[in-house]
Amino acid sequence: MVNFTIDQLRAIMDHKSNIRNMAVIAHVDHGKTTLTDSLLSKAGIISHGQAGDKRATDTRKDEQLRGITIKSTAVSMYHELSDLDLKGIQGNQPEGKGFLINLIDCPGHVDFSSEVTAALRLSDGAMVVVDCISGVSVQTETVLRQALSERVKPVLMMNKLDRSIMEKKQDPEDLYQHLRRIIENVNVAIATYGDELMGSCMVEPSNGDVAFGSGLHGWGFTLKQFARLYADKFKTEESRLATRLWGDNFYNSETRKWNTKGGDGYVRGFCKFVLEPLYRMLDATTNNKMDDVFQLTSRIDIKLTSEEKDLRGKDLMRAVMRKWLPAGDAMLQMIVLHLPSPVTAQKYRTQLLYEGPNDDEAAVAMKNCDPAGPLMLYISKMVPSQDSGRFFAFGRVFSGTVSTGQKVRIMGPDYKPGKEKDLSLKSIPRTVVMMGDKATPIDEVPCGNLVGLVGIDKYLVKSGTISTYEHAHNLKVMKFSVSPVVRVAVDVVNASDLPKLVEGLKRLSKSDPMVQVTSDMGQHIVAGAGELHLEICLKDLEQDHAKVPIKKSDPLVSYRETVTEKSSIVCLAKSANKLNRLYMTAEPLPEGLTEEIEEGIVTDTQDPKERARYLADKFGFDLAEARKIWCFGPNGTGPNMLVDCTKGAQYLNEIKDAVVAGMQWASQEGIFCEEGMRGVRFNLHDVTIHTDPAHRRGGQIIPTTRRSLLASVLTATPRLMEPVYLVNTQCPETVIGGIYSVLNRRRGNVFEESQVANTPLYMVKAYLPVNESFGFAEELRSVTGGQAFPQCVFDHWQLLPGSPLDEDSKAAAVVKDVRRRKGMPESIPGLENFLDKL
Repeated sequence: MVNFTIDQLRAIMDHKSNIRNMAVIAHVDHGKTTLTDSLLSKAGIISHGQAGDKRATDTRKDEQLRGITIKSTAVSMYHELSDLDLKGIQGNQPEGKGFLINLIDCPGHVDFSSEVTAALRLSDGAMVVVDCISGVSVQTETVLRQALSERVKPVLMMNKLDRSIMEKKQDPEDLYQHLRRIIENVNVAIATYGDELMGSCMVEPSNGDVAFGSGLHGWGFTLKQFARLYADKFKTEESRLATRLWGDNFYNSETRKWNTKGGDGYVRGFCKFVLEPLYRMLDATTNNKMDDVFQLTSRIDIKLTSEEKDLRGKDLMRAVMRKWLPAGDAMLQMIVLHLPSPVTAQKYRTQLLYEGPNDDEAAVAMKNCDPAGPLMLYISKMVPSQDSGRFFAFGRVFSGTVSTGQKVRIMGPDYKPGKEKDLSLKSIPRTVVMMGDKATPIDEVPCGNLVGLVGIDKYLVKSGTISTYEHAHNLKVMKFSVSPVVRVAVDVVNASDLPKLVEGLKRLSKSDPMVQVTSDMGQHIVAGAGELHLEICLKDLEQDHAKVPIKKSDPLVSYRETVTEKSSIVCLAKSANKLNRLYMTAEPLPEGLTEEIEEGIVTDTQDPKERARYLADKFGFDLAEARKIWCFGPNGTGPNMLVDCTKGAQYLNEIKDAVVAGMQWASQEGIFCEEGMRGVRFNLHDVTIHTDPAHRRGGQIIPTTRRSLLASVLTATPRLMEPVYLVNTQCPETVIGGIYSVLNRRRGNVFEESQVANTPLYMVKAYLPVNESFGFAEELRSVTGGQAFPQCVFDHWQLLPGSPLDEDSKAAAVVKDVRRRKGMPESIPGLENFLDKL
């Protein structure tokens, strides 16, 4: 039975030091949802018997069927901590012993990493789960990087310890070395991506911010718990003993002395006092040595019921271990003692999250987590509600208090202070607290808490900021670690169902933080991060959102157009009335600059002088030209730029806006197949503009600019770029040959092959063009007998072999294919269509 009421939850929401907002993150199949069950059973949300098997936060049917988490799920729980544990809390002291844990269980599969980003935005801490067998995997590093870039503090949970002991039968010293190596790898990742403002985030078992255990069997512990068990026996302080239970600290039972070098009769502290009792208990219970079991349980003061005494094998082991070392207690202690409360975390997170000045009213209220300040609330995702077609806007209150009926400013991602674009002034119909797939109504929610809002989904698409402060800036838009590069065209089977499909696509776009829905040339295109992501999105579209049968095309891939040399001639284009002329060239951007623009290091909002100095020093730009960058494109932020290289041209400022608009148009729809451009620098060399403003309006200049830009691309050795996946595959040595043969058939190339320390497994890293990746996972599994597990993440763009202008090349075939699909003439338009003669 749930051991807390909604009134208790509401009361604890006012005590900001007693709140912990946290996400559970890890590689796929490392045991996040199974571990979350132990915390839920401690709070009484599910029964103790179900913990580990129920996977309560997998609320969708397909999650239970596939055994993976697809959508992140939030649960609010009330827990009470013992007086002994309360003494270990550093920083802001809590009020009372009750704690509110807002936990978000995230997916691990790389295709759903946008759900992880959305969850981390709302969290202050993260529990990183690592499988003791496979160690730090690809996605573990990715989620750690995501967490640290959002300034979220990690703690570590080492899961599946029972498998290392019972299946792999590692002896204690080997197991210690294996665990130490995994913790070192985690700390390397933390050190690489960490932020000085958060202080040190390194994890260390003796501090209590690393827990060990088994989620499936519901047991777990931290070294602090073992130190507490032994503190009376050794008559020493708990914290001092905890440091001896890890690292090079050896104990001699005969002399009862410790040293740091080892030697005859000395055994490592961790092996002697932690692993040895564990090994004995697991051996006695699984092998039904009942005399040993009764002897051991009486020693550690565990009373078994008569039903439990009749259990045998794994059931007995689960019953005994859960009573001795409950996983819920270990994780709760680690979460409360080592993850920050909103009061602590918002001091260093505000500067990163808030786009406005750091000293305005909203920023100060966020830093202080002030419930009386102006409301600042970030909506990170939409959660589908029970009544079809409506969504809960799920987010976090950073300052102020949100209540039912409150009048607020709803600011979408494109809102700029002082402008009316993407802004709605509405009142909030209802506020709720999310409990898995259910929502409980609540009157108001103060800052530092997670909240669901009803009725806001009409005004926001995916995410946005809600405030009551008139001069509030937006909270930063989330940056995803994957891009939607795989696309599918969808259509209805029966033409009469088209309006339902259009409505369903709108709902699909809301329901997923990453998916992109576009209507192009009469086609409806859904773009996702990978095959699995698209499959789930289309299933949702058919069954939940549109509820009509749909047909889908084969997966399509986005391409990019670029240039590889400087234009061979200066390209002239005349306006339709022949009274204005533009002279332009195109050239590739210096190596590395394209990536920096995409990562947001070089942006259009920077101070032009600072940006010019940076470009001149790092990329060899001419300083005068670097100061005259007119715009980036497409969409004002893309990886192409327009530079004004003119000297003393007249009326230039009058046509600047029209030229910029023409550049956005040309860079969004390139010459070959109307795909976006990437890595092109356009130079405006000279202009001849008519003196009469009536003859130099946008209608004359914009198409002229586009023609001039496309002509300059055609004269600069244009090429096509395709997206490339980084494929990480873990497999035994025997099947590596199969991986190479599959990759070679698909234009892939292996660039690294290394053995995973202390295991017979190898890690193979390769690049694979996205175009060739469809069905790759299935083929690889069939060739290797299911022993190789590939993971594909979008990594970079590379040039497609051959020039699109050469009829026999691979690139030309791709261009023809795309043009045919888009309903365009198959041949690429010639230079004479764009270049004018003097």
